[in-house]
Amino acid sequence: MRAFQITEPGKTAVTEIPRPEYGPEECLLQVKQVGFCGSDLSTYLGKNPLVAYPRIPGHEIGAVIAERGANVPEEFVPGRAVTLIPYTACGSCSACRRGRSNACRYNQTLGVQRDGGMCEYIAVPWRAIAPEYGLEEELLPMVEPLTVGFHAVDRAAVSDADTLVVIGCGMIGIGAIVRGVIRGARVIVIDIDDTKLATAQSLGATAVINSRNEDPQSRLNELTGGSGADAVIEAVGNPITYRLAVELAAFCGRLACIGYAKEDAPLPTKLIVQKELDVRGSRNATYLDFQAASAYLAEGTFPLERVVSKRIALDKAGQALADWAENPGEITKIIVEI
Repeated sequence: MRAFQITEPGKTAVTEIPRPEYGPEECLLQVKQVGFCGSDLSTYLGKNPLVAYPRIPGHEIGAVIAERGANVPEEFVPGRAVTLIPYTACGSCSACRRGRSNACRYNQTLGVQRDGGMCEYIAVPWRAIAPEYGLEEELLPMVEPLTVGFHAVDRAAVSDADTLVVIGCGMIGIGAIVRGVIRGARVIVIDIDDTKLATAQSLGATAVINSRNEDPQSRLNELTGGSGADAVIEAVGNPITYRLAVELAAFCGRLACIGYAKEDAPLPTKLIVQKELDVRGSRNATYLDFQAASAYLAEGTFPLERVVSKRIALDKAGQALADWAENPGEITKIIVEI
């Protein structure tokens, strides 16, 4: 079967690999669509320390059950369209013992620490199949990236009493915006791209700030009467935006950090102490996040064509990564059609 591989930094290939075998607790999935994630771009650029090459990327998957093992529950019938929870959990580390397996110390995410789904077939444990509420196939690759932003909103304990600032309006930031709006928060979004900020407004953001054109701190002070944000979600992964997140947070505010900065960020520790901030990491997503994201998408209001920057065939995936690397700000989501 055909598979797309990142063979080494900056190089890719479509190659032939054996069709996978599946066990009694597994389903064989025929992959239909896969979304490129920012982690895949990092792998292509050689900036993902968790990856060994060659690597088949892909953990934002839309697929159809082709076959199932003898011990798989009957509800997982061949022909059913599904998506995946792409993480593993050891069950015994400190995170797993606390019921937070999304942050398992020994997690292996599809397409990162192990080969992913950018191929014609993949075998997975049936327990990794996510709730999908009968979603149309084209929406299935949207579930996982939305869940990451959904989870960050949970980590930031956002409620309808809060002003939430989301820094970064890529796909992960979009998930945070959507979940914040669902929670009833006043959502303010910061980015440097007017098109992405317009998308944020279409999703229910109360206000947007283009930090190329205006000072975020001054504008947020205008919007909040000088109080700042009750909760801030950093969804960029840049030392500058990490510092900005601390500066924008209100006294006794909460900061949820999703973005991986490529270098350590010198944070204003004085503000963290003076404001008595809760600074929380946010990693991957939980089963409940998958339920919530799928239920939201099932409502049919998600602006799919506005969010998907391009759809390409498998043999064009390498060029798409190269183009994305040249112009990262122009892409929100690339869908590879297998």
